[in-house]
Amino acid sequence: MAILMEGRVAADRLRDLLKKEVASLTAKHKRRPELRCVTIGCNAAASVYLKSQARVAQELGIGHAIVDLPEEIRSDALFAEIARLNADPSVTGIMIQCPLPAGISLEAAVSSILPAKDAEGLHPENLGRIILGEGRITPCTAQACMELLHYYQIPLRGKDAVVVGHSSIVGKPLSLLLLKEFATTTVCHIATSEARRLEDNIRRAEVLIVAVGKPRLIKGEWIRPGAVVIDVGINKCEDILVGDVEFETAGKKASHITPVPGGVGPLTVMLLMRNVCELFKESLKTEP
Repeated sequence: MAILMEGRVAADRLRDLLKKEVASLTAKHKRRPELRCVTIGCNAAASVYLKSQARVAQELGIGHAIVDLPEEIRSDALFAEIARLNADPSVTGIMIQCPLPAGISLEAAVSSILPAKDAEGLHPENLGRIILGEGRITPCTAQACMELLHYYQIPLRGKDAVVVGHSSIVGKPLSLLLLKEFATTTVCHIATSEARRLEDNIRRAEVLIVAVGKPRLIKGEWIRPGAVVIDVGINKCEDILVGDVEFETAGKKASHITPVPGGVGPLTVMLLMRNVCELFKESLKTEP
């Protein structure tokens, strides 16, 4: 059976480091990093994530508040609220909780956040810095995958890495982070599946990362013996949570595999808080 890559273990180590750093910064500058989470309407899954954020922020000494907006809000009113947060010197980082109502573009909303306050690393400027190898603020879920690979000492240089899913939040930035570490990187998407090439790509993957949101899409029998498998997907299926990969079968072939839940998730919130801390440190450089 494969070694379980548990996000909680890696997150605990990061928690200790962050807690010390935030305490030192707060004591020195007499104020603390502050995160504002913009939410629109009511969503059960988002509520769970926000509660997790609030708990972790409190543990670390980071300020956390929810800006709760009505579901019927128009784009111009949302952008006005984000402009208000951009102009507030006490606010360190801003994030927008998904999903957004129909008619509001996530890309447009994220682009309205100042790059210097973009807690999730999704602003075009911050994504562009990843291409240049200068990204300090990276998308949290993509970075969580990299942190797991580092924590479990998985070498990447020259390895065949396959990413399934090409979203702006996970797949695209993750492919850039893998390239930065000289993995030979392939990104698969809906057209790969339509061309019936998905299975072939997965069978050769030494490192496989799946972020699609379709339960058990990736068959365990496709996994290359000894591969490292990171499953970002989390889906409710028959009253249980499952990933995008057939865990039981894949676990018999892989060398390492993430559980679902308990893999990438615990690290994602911690990395959001690390981004807020980094933004705070950067903001101090511009103060008079």
